[in-house]
Amino acid sequence: MTGLIVAKFGGTSVADYDAMSRCASIVASNPETKIVVVSASSGVTNYLVRLAKGNLPTNERDAILAHIADIEFSILKKMGHKPEMAQALEHLLNELSACARDAELASSLALQDELLSFGERMSSLLFSEILREQGTHAINFDVRQVIKTDASHSKATPDIALIKHQAETLLMPELAHSVIVTQGFIGASDNGKTTTLGRGGSDYSAALLAESVKAEALQIWTDVNGIYTTDPRLTAKARPINEISFDEAAEMATFGAKILHPATLVPAMRASVRVFVGSSRQPEAGGTWVAWKTEHKPAYRAIALRKEQVLLTLKSPDMLHATGFLADVFTILARHKISVDLITTSEISVALTLDEPTNGNSRKITETLLDELKAVGEVTVEENLSLIAVIGNHLQATRGVGGNVLSALEKYNLRMICHGASAHNLCFLVQSEDAPGIVEHLHSCLFD
Repeated sequence: MTGLIVAKFGGTSVADYDAMSRCASIVASNPETKIVVVSASSGVTNYLVRLAKGNLPTNERDAILAHIADIEFSILKKMGHKPEMAQALEHLLNELSACARDAELASSLALQDELLSFGERMSSLLFSEILREQGTHAINFDVRQVIKTDASHSKATPDIALIKHQAETLLMPELAHSVIVTQGFIGASDNGKTTTLGRGGSDYSAALLAESVKAEALQIWTDVNGIYTTDPRLTAKARPINEISFDEAAEMATFGAKILHPATLVPAMRASVRVFVGSSRQPEAGGTWVAWKTEHKPAYRAIALRKEQVLLTLKSPDMLHATGFLADVFTILARHKISVDLITTSEISVALTLDEPTNGNSRKITETLLDELKAVGEVTVEENLSLIAVIGNHLQATRGVGGNVLSALEKYNLRMICHGASAHNLCFLVQSEDAPGIVEHLHSCLFD
């Protein structure tokens, strides 16, 4: 279908009835928009994540279920008398309640994925009805019929070929006369069990669907007017970017920009689908187009910040003129499922960075890991660091880039610098308390 558009709306865009109505107007105003992917209403996923831990006290569990019901029924109430919708919503809430009370929940990733799916399933049910209220023939479609994955619960891997087949069989015949409203973030394995796609899953779902139906464009509607030169919360001088390349956007997302997740871009890149990012609150304000090629390729495109970084330094005389040392180190890291971001080496030491979330059980620097690394060499761990990335084009071949950046930061202590591994970024590690001020000052020097 020529000109087909897939539109994805994030949690804040479908937070309540008014927000959903604005998004429905965006869909209704463009007849090329044929597939709509929605996230859970704002706040619902956080509640579901708490429920998914299982073993909650009964009063806490029931209070969370009541909060979720209030969010969903407050949207339905604004629609007026809708007995069939009320019955369908009540059915989903009853299923959710039963899942939350399952004794196996805390130990079963499959049950946790099932529970986490209810946010998107309820928001798609309500959004499709609001579209119909506005005169659009809309169908609430269960995306689990199309997004087929392996059985790796909580971070499932999509089966691209099967998704394409299912989309051609089940979705394409409906697009001529209906708008399909469906869910982000979730899929299903071969045995029919619900799976989730992990971080950035709703955007990823939308990109997979856009690829499978050969869409002209993927629109990602959120609460900001596109991608900015840096986080507007860090400096008032941040400016919107009209057009950005896939490579630049992927670099931004990799190094901390929250609007797009790197995995989102992969299906779009494969299928040459252009991606638009805009605000559902101000659709007339425009946004950012992400494409393979851009007319304007400035040396400096943006500055990204990623917090909660750890610097792991391993020192050993065995590195000197030896082979296989780094292979041993990375074998240990791989065994602990740790992905390294930046790395620098000297004759007898190697320093590398990785994310270190602060929430207890998900900590990556475990005593077991440290013990294994200490068998290889002397280990030092530095915390409370942030990673700043200057993102642009041909930075390694542009005269004066290093001098411009370093001279702007002469008052700050830089713990690590990485330049040259990518043509699109120059990265450095700083103390977390210095990071906001560095971003603001660097943005002023490079962009103003």
